[in-house]
Amino acid sequence: MREFLLTLLMGVAAGAIDVLPMIKMKQDRFSIASAFVFYLLLPFVIFNFTLFGTIWWAKGGIVALGLALPVILVVAKNDKKAVPPMLVMSTVLGTLIGIAGHFIL
Repeated sequence: MREFLLTLLMGVAAGAIDVLPMIKMKQDRFSIASAFVFYLLLPFVIFNFTLFGTIWWAKGGIVALGLALPVILVVAKNDKKAVPPMLVMSTVLGTLIGIAGHFIL
């Protein structure tokens, strides 16, 4: 139960970090909700996924980028300027989630 709550807390924190700039830029509420749910569930996937031959701290970034790519491709159709921040945020937050999980869980 402790691991579940810590994982959920990491997801809430990552979601808040990603969503706060979106709220400030007055993005669509569905986009904000989508990003929050993505980062809320991402730690559960990262912590239960095994990538053979991958350095432990890189696993989170690789998984987050892989899972974000379909959404990034859809967004790229309408807003090409949003693609680089989405790539960076998914990679950085995924890496931070992976590092935090390694030391906390």
